[in-house]
Amino acid sequence: MAVLLDGLFRQNTTYDYDEDYEYKEEFEERGSEAVWIPIVYSVVLLVGLLGNALLLVALYQKRRSWSLSDTFILHLSVADILLLVTLPFRAAQAAQDSGWCFGIFCKICGAVFNINFYCGIFLLVCISLDHYLSSAHDVQLYPHSTPSSVHVYCFAVWLISLLLTIPDWIFLRPKTEQRKTQCVHGYPKSEFDWHLFSRVLHHLVGFLLPTIILIVCCSYVLLRLQRRSKSLVKKRPAMAILPFVVVFLLCWMPYNITLFVDTLCNIHKDPQNNNEGSLKTALSVFSALGCAHACLRPLLYLFFCGNFRKQTLRLLRCTTVECKSSLWELGVGEEAPHEQEQSAEELKQMTSPEHQVHSVQA
Repeated sequence: MAVLLDGLFRQNTTYDYDEDYEYKEEFEERGSEAVWIPIVYSVVLLVGLLGNALLLVALYQKRRSWSLSDTFILHLSVADILLLVTLPFRAAQAAQDSGWCFGIFCKICGAVFNINFYCGIFLLVCISLDHYLSSAHDVQLYPHSTPSSVHVYCFAVWLISLLLTIPDWIFLRPKTEQRKTQCVHGYPKSEFDWHLFSRVLHHLVGFLLPTIILIVCCSYVLLRLQRRSKSLVKKRPAMAILPFVVVFLLCWMPYNITLFVDTLCNIHKDPQNNNEGSLKTALSVFSALGCAHACLRPLLYLFFCGNFRKQTLRLLRCTTVECKSSLWELGVGEEAPHEQEQSAEELKQMTSPEHQVHSVQA
């Protein structure tokens, strides 16, 4: 018994508790992100693809009675579908300990992410400007008689978005650090700071300027309509864009603010800065929130746009009745059909002989 105890206590082994503690902490943090981020992306993918597929089918069924607002809906839906296709790659990156393992798709996924954001905000700017000009100056920005010509403006938006993502196509690449591969920008070391240039271009041209235009246009239109009329029916054509602008800004504002803070930290880089990990986590969370907007937009159409609800019900019932008016119900710069009927009825009553006799007697 003494021999056994002597052999037991003479074992010369050491145990590093600090190393084990750090491993557990890193494992728990990594495990939580590897679970909820893929779940979020999976839900967004399923709901987004289903909603945008219904939207495209509804647009295809009413292709003979195409309206101006349907053109914008089509391009917004295409931009959302492109982003949704890249979500499985992002989910796989979050779920795997090794990180990114898809090679050149790093450039494609990063560029499509920014293209979706640029197209979304620029197309909303186009719609808001049309509301503003038609309300303030009685000027139509787009030829409403030929809605197909609006594709030219939409393709211009796509071109601008592609130009703004040139730094992503050039500098995005997989980079391995500490046995983990990440899809990051690899800027060359030169006198010209490409990193700062691409960030400033994104903050000013891609986010700040369009956001100011959206806020000014929507605020002016709502204030003008509130002063001119108290009728809710007359406000609805201009208010149709408001929920889409609000939800878009709520989804993308946190990501862009965090990205701006990250830009400031890179400008005033401190070797002892301990917030780098927190900024990366925040960017990962808020980028998932921005991607979630791709599945929220069809839900907004379903909730706010009566014609899209009716067309969706017809699709689910397998009926082929074509919708003559815009899926966006009141459209962009268009008057509501029920408002037109109400105005015509009021005009008929005012011009009727009975109404004129009653006015003379009064």
